[in-house]
Order: sequence, then C-alpha cells, then structure tokens
Amino acid sequence: MKAVVLLSGGLDSYTAAAAVRAEGYDLSALTVRYGQRHATEVDAARRVASALGISRHVELDVDLGAVGGSSLVGEGAIPTGGLSAGIPSTYVPARNTIFLSLALALAEVTQSQAIVIGANVLDYSGYPDCRRDYLEAFERMAALGTRAGVEGQPVRILAPLLHLTKAEIIGLGRKLGLDYGLTHSCYSPGEEGEPCGVCDSCRLRAKGFAEAGVVDPVVRSR
Repeated sequence: MKAVVLLSGGLDSYTAAAAVRAEGYDLSALTVRYGQRHATEVDAARRVASALGISRHVELDVDLGAVGGSSLVGEGAIPTGGLSAGIPSTYVPARNTIFLSLALALAEVTQSQAIVIGANVLDYSGYPDCRRDYLEAFERMAALGTRAGVEGQPVRILAPLLHLTKAEIIGLGRKLGLDYGLTHSCYSPGEEGEPCGVCDSCRLRAKGFAEAGVVDPVVRSR
C-alpha cells in the first residue's frame, strides 16, 4: 500500500504520517512553500521526512501570497491575543483544497491508494477545510475527476487525527516513538526559528503538551 502525506513539519502531519506508516503504507510526501511567514517549517518537514524514511519528498512553490487574504501570507498581523470564536485571520483561503489537489496529482503518478492529512476538528483553530464533511466531499470529487477514480481505484483521504485532542495526538506520537523536537508549529517565529509562544498555533501546542503531561522538546531546547 502507498500513500502521499501532506507534510508541513508540524507535529500533526508528522504524527498522521507515522500512524499511517505503522499501518503498512509506504509514504511519499508533499510540502508546499506557499508564501507562509513561517517558512522555517519547510526545514522541519525535511527533518521529519528523513526521520520517517519517506521514499520521495516533493517540494512545490505555490505563491498564495499573491492571492492574499491571510495573515499567514503577510496580510495583517498574526493574532496573539488567544484563541477566539470564528474563523481566524490565519485561515488561508482554499489552502487545503489546493494542497489536496496537488497531493492527488502526486498520488495518481505514484499509484498511491491514499492521501494523508493531519486535519483535526477538535483543536483546528476554526478552519473550515479541516472538517470531516469537507474531506469526504473532496474524496467524492477526487473519485469523479481522476483516472484512478474512473478506473475504479479512487484515492482515499486518510485523516487519522481527525477526532483527537492535541494531547491525544502527542500521546499517540509518543507511542510511535516520534521526536517532536524535529517539528515546528509557530506562525511567527523569531530570526533563528524560535517559537513566539503566543500565536494560536503555539498556544494549542503548549496546551497539548501540558495536558499530555509532557515537556515540549522544542521549548526545552531553547
């Protein structure tokens, strides 16, 4: 069995990839440089891919900053006031649709049966493209719009973390022997890649490690 994983270098995509690998899948990975402020995550994705022994790691440039609409691509400040209701400014318009489409192309080329995404509906920061309904709809679209689907071998969307809390994700990663010191989560890192500690992603990560009763190795190393 083969799968393509959307690999950001964060702990969610790392854990999702490892969970699927543990089920016997041979993994290829796709990382997208989309104009994100936290482009240091691409380096983390390379570290993670190496640690997982991924057979093929494709990096693509898709400048979503030219489209705008998100603080992650430079339109406005990264929010630091804590998590709030609604869709935050860090939502990147159609990002997962674009990423999944690119992964779908790679899945067809590599004859992979699945795409892996670290989407999560409990700690998902309000992003609409991390919900089960969305992922199921994309899977149906993929079955209709690809040669693999027409020939009766549709690509599945695997989201093994979908209903886990961040603490449960970290617990799963520990069982799988993952080194979270390789990962990067911060939306607004310092010049040397150090996490800011106050953006939504840093807050969710800190909350997860605290609830799991584990020291974050990235914080400990600073």
